[in-house]
Amino acid sequence: MKRCLPLVAAALLAVGCGVSDDGDAGVVYAAGRDAAEPARRDFELDYRATVPVPDGASTVDVWIPLPQDDENQEVELAALQAPGEVAFREESEFGARMLHVRLEAPRRPVEIGYRVRVARREALRRPGAADGAADGRTKHDPEIAKWLEPDARVPLDGRIRSLSAEVTAGAATDLEMARAIYDYVVETMSYSKEGTGWGNGDIYWACDAKRGNCTDFHALFTGLARAAGIPAKFAIGFPIPVERGAGEIGGYHCWSEFWLDGHGWVPVDASEARKDPGRHEYFFGSHDENRVELTEGRDLVLAPTQQGDPLNYFVYPYAEADGRPIEGVERTFRYRDLDVRRSAAPRQRTPTSAARGATGKP
Repeated sequence: MKRCLPLVAAALLAVGCGVSDDGDAGVVYAAGRDAAEPARRDFELDYRATVPVPDGASTVDVWIPLPQDDENQEVELAALQAPGEVAFREESEFGARMLHVRLEAPRRPVEIGYRVRVARREALRRPGAADGAADGRTKHDPEIAKWLEPDARVPLDGRIRSLSAEVTAGAATDLEMARAIYDYVVETMSYSKEGTGWGNGDIYWACDAKRGNCTDFHALFTGLARAAGIPAKFAIGFPIPVERGAGEIGGYHCWSEFWLDGHGWVPVDASEARKDPGRHEYFFGSHDENRVELTEGRDLVLAPTQQGDPLNYFVYPYAEADGRPIEGVERTFRYRDLDVRRSAAPRQRTPTSAARGATGKP
């Protein structure tokens, strides 16, 4: 279960130079391991946005996604920089947490940032193994079944259902069907960010062009899985370079999970499997520790509700001036590994659900 971040007053974040606008920075992995215990990585993530203010703007709203606790990561808010009143909100459909700032008649660019400490664990859920993950729920549970619904760019029409049936022909179980879909996506798609059209997570683009970035790979995986009756999530966050130390993060990375009765959510990363064929088996049932998740789901309606369209996905800052989207928001992301042996302070408790949506002024 996901929990809110603690609210902490803070100082200005020190972050570095620019970031690629290409998205999907990709991940570089070390050689595979065969270990009983999941690997763990402790690091800080600095997230910063500079929002330009259009001339004559009366009201500026800014929404920034916040990473949150789940079974694979623990997150502590260490520092926050934001002008005026700050609201911590939660989106209703997928539980995405966010920072919302509203400013009246600002006259200069708005700078907002935070720093979080993350303890990220390798997600290992090998289908077919006795992993003790069963919690009694099935794919018919409403909270799981919602991941069978289509997205705006991942419809479940006759074309997609026909392709799903073709790909899964001969498979007798959800596990066999999910594996057939995973293999099809990895073997059919090429990882390429040339030209235009890629990066929107459009299943038709993936079917026709058969190339793209992680967004396109996982649009195809989730769509074909859902068409086969298998709940499948879309998740997005940042890759953390495998080399320990500190540095810039070049853009987002996204991945998937599918539901398997008796096991729970099974991790999948089809785009990384395509980029690294030697880890094809690993990425069916595993996510490494070199990442941090920010949000899940597509077509997000923020809190408070934005005036623009639902967001295709939510990993970068989103801003509006008098209800109109603001272009040209600058963003920088950096990481720094932590030596947990030197961390003596106890982890702050997260607030209860009653505290969600509370406001604070740093």
